[in-house]
Amino acid sequence: MSVPVPSDPVAATLAAGRLGVPAVVFFVMSAATPLTVVAGVVTTGYATTGLTGIPVAFLLIGVVLAVFAVGYVAMARRMANAGAFYAYIARGVGRPVGVGAAWVALVSYNALQVGLYGAIGSAIGPLIEQWLDVRVAWWLIALAGWAVTAVLGLLRVDINGTVLAVLLLAEVAVIVVYSVADLAHPAADAISTSALSPGNLVGPGVGAILALAVLGFVGFESAVVFSEESKDPQRTVPTATYIAVGGTALLYAFASWAMTVATGPDQIVARSQTDGPELIFNLAEGHLGPTVVTVGHTLFATSIVAAMISFHNTTARYMFALGRERVLPAVMARTTRRGNAPRNASLVQSGIGFAVIAVYAFGGWDPLVHLFFWGGTSGGLGVLLLITATAVAVPVFFTRHPGGENTWRRVTAPAVALLALAVVLYLAVRNFGTLLGVPPGHWLAWAVPATLVSIGVAGTGWGVVLRATRPSVYAAIGLGAKATGVGPAPARRTRVYRSVPARQEETLR
Repeated sequence: MSVPVPSDPVAATLAAGRLGVPAVVFFVMSAATPLTVVAGVVTTGYATTGLTGIPVAFLLIGVVLAVFAVGYVAMARRMANAGAFYAYIARGVGRPVGVGAAWVALVSYNALQVGLYGAIGSAIGPLIEQWLDVRVAWWLIALAGWAVTAVLGLLRVDINGTVLAVLLLAEVAVIVVYSVADLAHPAADAISTSALSPGNLVGPGVGAILALAVLGFVGFESAVVFSEESKDPQRTVPTATYIAVGGTALLYAFASWAMTVATGPDQIVARSQTDGPELIFNLAEGHLGPTVVTVGHTLFATSIVAAMISFHNTTARYMFALGRERVLPAVMARTTRRGNAPRNASLVQSGIGFAVIAVYAFGGWDPLVHLFFWGGTSGGLGVLLLITATAVAVPVFFTRHPGGENTWRRVTAPAVALLALAVVLYLAVRNFGTLLGVPPGHWLAWAVPATLVSIGVAGTGWGVVLRATRPSVYAAIGLGAKATGVGPAPARRTRVYRSVPARQEETLR
């Protein structure tokens, strides 16, 4: 039995050697939207839970994700596949479950990506009104952001990386400047460290805080998605992952602690409830003046654009990987001639975004709450579900392929991460209504988790159908470029295609 090979030479593989460690870090951290998290997620956590231990929560979740990354990146050294979660779960737990994970990943990353179109209008609209005294409909602003994202999605991945570098560095700079200003103007004329005490995490809202903290890291896992395009996947992916996790945890903890210093630990909850996401800007205006705040609002808007670009690239590569292995139609595996970008997958992703903007515009629905907040939170829960499933897949994979990895990487770290992630996932589901901002008992609190599980089960069923009806396709699931026998895209456009044994790496499960 042989795996089918593509007939179109502009297909099957992405451009190798385009991304170094910094570029991958820019993709990963841009997806996390640091300024949006600091302005929105942090104040929401303070306001809804009444607990001041959010800085500790970010550090704790950072440690958990770093431990998870030990096995995750160890597995990444064994395979370079733009399908990431899909490929890892397929190779670890089994191909049908991998297909189920792919379906969940597509829904989750699409929700995260298109949800951002609901936020961009609220971020840029007030700036346009302030500068030009003109009100612009949110959907017109969203379409402008959509157009920029769609065009960049068809360009070389390193061009996207350069754009993200500029946007992310400016975003991080403003967070640091605001936070230093907060520390320079403590509320009680003395810098308080009480918010850094682990005891401040104890309380009824701890589950919601930990779940919010995890959502603030969503995107860290996408370093593996760009492994095929990295200069040295065995070094680039692990290094970028650890830098992103560590840097994000420290940035969030620093900024959320600095806010408590500026307001006073005993006032941070009340100020968060009163000011909401504007708290960080209101504090900065008192310390640095209105001009710096305008810069901050501008970078808040560009941070959303950066996240759009990052998630668009991630989602398109998932679609590309699934098309290459024929889990989705093979046409999804076509790439651009000059840059080897996932052409058709990117166009489909752009089409989904356009359709969502149009539906919300004609329906008159609230884009900020019903699209950005609900969509982003639901997508984040889906990613957390995938991370937990991957934590199961990693030790199972290394049980069958233990060579070259020590016990810490193969067993201990994945087991510790799985236990911690299972607890966080339970807390996230239990407190999902709080995360969505809906009243207790609201149908969305159970409908979203149930829908994600149902999608995973349906995808797993489709994997079983593939095993029975299309064994050659089933055999290629999780193999990446090896599924077609195509190596990485060389500098010149000449490629050699060859059929490879469908069972070259492992037996059918």
